[in-house]
Amino acid sequence: MFRFFSYLRKYRIYVIFGPVFKLIEAILELIVPIVTAQIIDKGVRQADVAYVWKMGGVLLLLGVVGLASALICQKFASIASQGFGTVVRNQVYTQINTFSYAEIDRFGIPSLITRITNDVNQLQFAVAMLIRLVIRAPFLAIGAMIAALLIDWKLGLILFIATLLIGFILYMIMTRSVPFYKKAQKKLDHISLISSESLSGARVVRAFSKQESEQQRFNKAAKEQSNTAIAVGKLTALLNPLTYAVMNFAIVTILWFGGYRVDNGAISQGHIIALVNYMTQTLLALIVVANLVVIFTKAAACASRINEVLDTKTSVLQTNHELFQIVSDSHIPKISFEQVSFSYDIQAKQNALCNLSFKIYPGETVGIIGGTGSGKSTIVHLILRFYDATKGTIKIDGINIKDYSFAQLREQIGVVPQRAVLFTGTIESNLKWGNENATVQEMRKALQIAQAEEFVCKLPQGLQTQIHQGGANFSGGQKQRLTIARALVREPNILILDDSSSALDYATDMNLRNAIATETKDMTVIVVSQRANSIRYADKIIVLDKGYAVGIGTHNQLLEQCLVYREICLSQMREEEL
Repeated sequence: MFRFFSYLRKYRIYVIFGPVFKLIEAILELIVPIVTAQIIDKGVRQADVAYVWKMGGVLLLLGVVGLASALICQKFASIASQGFGTVVRNQVYTQINTFSYAEIDRFGIPSLITRITNDVNQLQFAVAMLIRLVIRAPFLAIGAMIAALLIDWKLGLILFIATLLIGFILYMIMTRSVPFYKKAQKKLDHISLISSESLSGARVVRAFSKQESEQQRFNKAAKEQSNTAIAVGKLTALLNPLTYAVMNFAIVTILWFGGYRVDNGAISQGHIIALVNYMTQTLLALIVVANLVVIFTKAAACASRINEVLDTKTSVLQTNHELFQIVSDSHIPKISFEQVSFSYDIQAKQNALCNLSFKIYPGETVGIIGGTGSGKSTIVHLILRFYDATKGTIKIDGINIKDYSFAQLREQIGVVPQRAVLFTGTIESNLKWGNENATVQEMRKALQIAQAEEFVCKLPQGLQTQIHQGGANFSGGQKQRLTIARALVREPNILILDDSSSALDYATDMNLRNAIATETKDMTVIVVSQRANSIRYADKIIVLDKGYAVGIGTHNQLLEQCLVYREICLSQMREEEL
């Protein structure tokens, strides 16, 4: 947790002077019982109204200065804690953006969201409490005891013993409740996971009428969280009754024995009132200390979870930041796989890809086909370096992709992922993800090739049409065509269509393939599909089965030589169509 103090360097003035102002407030608060005692002993007892007004003014002045000090400290704590939270949140988000798919898969998206929101908020709150209360509460408790002992050490001893008893009660309750707070964070992760799955898959849930089972699943997770909170609540519920019982007993004892000492002339009535005030101040300060223990325990649990993110190094490293001078040569493969193997889990017995070798030359259109789980999308992920190959080498233009910077590698590639993802904004802002300097003519050309121009032109606002979260106001086919247009706006050297026409009808799919073939002649196109029709006219087809390339060739060659490809085609077309 101490590593996070480095994020407070920018706000060190606020961190230093905030507690100073709070300390001033605490000192003034300790003076108040003494002034009150003087008013009772010299003003009220001697019927000196002028003295009462005078000391009353002193009390008012102490209150005003104390309030001003508290407000200044509050402002300093707000500036420092909010600034700290922003810095940490940005740091965590930056770190997450360096992760490869492997690290994101390991943490899980719901857990990362919880860490960057709830966990950082908890640390932010701890920083505010650090500035406002960490010095004030202990100082007030210790200062009140010392002041009580100075007034009368015998009665002050009662306060000292009561303070020790209250401290022991706090210790016993806190040590038993702290473990529950760590469990609560994990339960919160689970609730986030269920919420994320249910909300993002709301259409599927309704389609299968699973609202009730999802509600039960959420209720179960919420109940577990609730049970943890109740367990903590049962323990902490003992805090107030026990501490107040000790305090009230101590006050009664002070009043009882103090009465005898007043009769004996050892102390005055004002001193008794001061001792009672100090007893109350001590109790309140110790309760604040107990709350601080809870706050910092939660913060420590959150800090360890955030540290886990910050300490995680990506498995896909960028070793070179320099740009290569790329010269496209028809004799050098645009993309080549050389004995490439890959496993999502190092300990897994079976690889997702096994000893895969093939070459794709500039301007070629290559189809990749295979059954579910055969490794089609894995090839795409490896080309983009979302993962690194376990074995073997992947080259683009004869250069190992590990030697490229991420920016230079990915700016050559336009990819349309399996799941069509659009971002809130306009159609234009989404298309400019491909090229932020794209002109209207370039965007319209991309829409035309992607077979999206017709429906975009019919929209009242055209390119300025707003896209709702996740593209919810467009159909699946429309979203796929817009994502294809987004990739084409970039005018990449390599275009990868990862099963990106699955929601299109056959006529639109055919028109799309024809448009890409005629309008992007110099572009190397990789079409990943489960439809044989979508790739049958490709220059080369790679057939995958359980991670192995079981056939590479043209449609006609593979029909004769590759049993797997023939079976795929026969499952989708009549024999005469082949």
